[in-house]
Amino acid sequence: MATTTATITLASTDLLSDSLSLSGTTTLYDAGTTTGLTQYDMGRVRVPSSDTVAILIDSTALGVDKASRVYVANKNTDEAHYVIMSIAGKTIGRLYSGDWMFIPWSQTDAGADIEVVCPAALSTTCDVEYAIFHQGKTLTNA
Repeated sequence: MATTTATITLASTDLLSDSLSLSGTTTLYDAGTTTGLTQYDMGRVRVPSSDTVAILIDSTALGVDKASRVYVANKNTDEAHYVIMSIAGKTIGRLYSGDWMFIPWSQTDAGADIEVVCPAALSTTCDVEYAIFHQGKTLTNA
C-alpha cells in the first residue's frame, strides 16, 4: 500500500531565551492498522472576493471511523491576502499568504463542510489549494 508521511518542523533562535526546535512526523495509515492510506482527492480553487466556497462537501461517503487528513494552503503571493477558514459556519482561523493547515477529518454531518471565504475588503480573488488523504470511499450502486 501507499506510504504517505507528513512532517512539521518548528524552529526559532530568538522566540524564547533558548533556541526552539520541535518536529513531528506521522505516517498516514488506515484507521487502527499499519496499512497506508490509498486514496486522495485534491484541487485548486479561485475564490472571488466576498464569496464563500465549500472545498469539502459532504464527505460522509468516506465512512464513519475511517482515517482522513485534510491539507489546505493559501497560494496567494501578496502577504495581505488572507482567507478565512470555517467548518459548519464556525470560523476556525485565517490562512495568510503562504500559510497552510493540516488537520484530521472525520466528517459525518452532511452540513459540516470546510469553507473558504475571500474577504470583500481584499477586492481580489484568493487562490486556495486543498487535498484530502483518506482510507477510501464507500461506493454504492445508484
